[in-house]
Amino acid sequence: AVFGPFIALLRSPELMRRLQSVGEYLRFGSALAPRISEFLILIVSRQWTQQFEWRMHYPLALQAGVRQEALDALAQGCRPPGMAQDEEVAYDFCDELARHHGVSDATYQRALAVFGEAGVIDMSTLIGYFTTVSMVMNVARTPPLPGAGCAPLAPFPR
Repeated sequence: AVFGPFIALLRSPELMRRLQSVGEYLRFGSALAPRISEFLILIVSRQWTQQFEWRMHYPLALQAGVRQEALDALAQGCRPPGMAQDEEVAYDFCDELARHHGVSDATYQRALAVFGEAGVIDMSTLIGYFTTVSMVMNVARTPPLPGAGCAPLAPFPR
């Protein structure tokens, strides 16, 4: 079925086809553990207040082992307390990349030590892919996924 970002992307079928392939790799074939991938997807969803992706990936993150407390903190726009080392490295990498459009040498070295070269590239691309998807759905006014077992995100103050 066509849903979520693919409804908006139907307006550009070739782009949709290519992005779908990238998304499939990032979700199901990347060097990252599903727990880290789902955690990063929710960080990006919170950064963009992207309701559909938040509600789609929230239960998947829980199922993959992301702690409820971490998701509650993300929903509030806060840094999750008590993260595992790999979650902390992923969070810092994603946060720094979003804020500064790059990462420091220290952040890069920490990510490299935890995820390896392929993992760092996959992590960077996953963040970029879900940023793209979030922008497309926000512009297209994609409604939240109904009945996903979590509340919609509150908007950030502007």
